[in-house]
Amino acid sequence: MRIDKYLKVSRLIKRRTVANEVADAGRIEVNGRPVKASYAVKVGDVITVSFGNRPVSVKVVSIDEPRGKDVAREMYEIIDEGKPLAVNHEQQ
Repeated sequence: MRIDKYLKVSRLIKRRTVANEVADAGRIEVNGRPVKASYAVKVGDVITVSFGNRPVSVKVVSIDEPRGKDVAREMYEIIDEGKPLAVNHEQQ
């Protein structure tokens, strides 16, 4: 399954076109390497998606298309739900 479709059916990203745009912008990494929207997801892959300044890492558990929104979360397990990257503001 393509990564843009996987992100949509697993409900990590709401729309496939948005997932496609995020991949084209280089904000999706699989196993530490940036990938395009056409990348074929495999079980065991670690996907990192940068939502603004907040990266989220998940491990692919299943690539079978879910039958409902309840089971969509069973397609992955969250490894790291990154904290927003702090901006260093020095007071003067």
